Amino acid sequence: MTSKLDQLKAMTVVVADTGDLEAIKTFRPVDCTTNPSLVLKAAELPQYADVIDGALAWGKKQGGSSEAIAAAVADRLAIVFGAEVSKLVPGRVSTEVNADLSFDTEASLKKARAIIATYEELGIPREKILIKLASTWEGIRAAEILQKEGIDCNLTLLFSIAQAVACADAGAFLISPFVGRILDWHVKASGKQFEPEEDPGVLSVRSIYNYYKTHGIETVVMGASFRSTGEIEALAGCDRLTIAPALLEKLAADEGTLVRKLDAANPGAKPATLTVDEKTFRWMMNEDQMATEKLSEGIRQFAKDLRTLRTLVAKKLEGVPA
Repeated sequence: MTSKLDQLKAMTVVVADTGDLEAIKTFRPVDCTTNPSLVLKAAELPQYADVIDGALAWGKKQGGSSEAIAAAVADRLAIVFGAEVSKLVPGRVSTEVNADLSFDTEASLKKARAIIATYEELGIPREKILIKLASTWEGIRAAEILQKEGIDCNLTLLFSIAQAVACADAGAFLISPFVGRILDWHVKASGKQFEPEEDPGVLSVRSIYNYYKTHGIETVVMGASFRSTGEIEALAGCDRLTIAPALLEKLAADEGTLVRKLDAANPGAKPATLTVDEKTFRWMMNEDQMATEKLSEGIRQFAKDLRTLRTLVAKKLEGVPA
């Protein structure tokens, strides 16, 4: 029998949601996506000591304050891990612009261009990289400019149709709607448990997918942040799904039948066209308590993990000879 993972790969591009090189070798995804949380976990594993040591040695050659050097090394680590991952996957690697820049378009642009420049210095072409930006109004505007410069973007922390439409209007290459975090919010708010077919996160992605396909929008829909294999199976056929190793392992061990749930050739009825300018975007987000809270929470968590990574780097730098 064919595993559900293999069946899924036949209808959806499978992306590994990890910075663990061994997991990527095991599950052979097409793409890989990382964030500060994943880089932090990978950085603490002993098998990546050589990668860490290389970044620390690079940091010792940089000028500036100890805080600035630690921040630069943390940024370098994300790219070095991304470069290693890019050697293992045939497709793209997503690398995140610092979460604390989520409300600063110009700073996000500067950081994104620096990330691409560093990758190119390491011999990794921009065509292999997706720049991850939070789906704030400012992040979406940065993506619009980067796309015109030939730098493809992955708009992350996406929880609403307002964000999805604004990203499409900006010409974003890819969006990452967060399935599990939407479910988390609704479970906490209602006290109810949801089956996959009624899961609010699943329904949100299906709605966005339907809007994109019926309106001829080319932006890729990549479901993310899964809590169970049931959520993944409920989105089988989506353009892409980014999945953590633990769930990839469960899908690989399951030889049941996987039914396609989404099909670009038959996306369903066409919804009305939405026009989302800045005023409308901010109002729609204001009216969507879940999306507003989860976007804010996600940015805070990624920023916290980035600070933790910088602290870890600073401690390691203290023990590295000049």
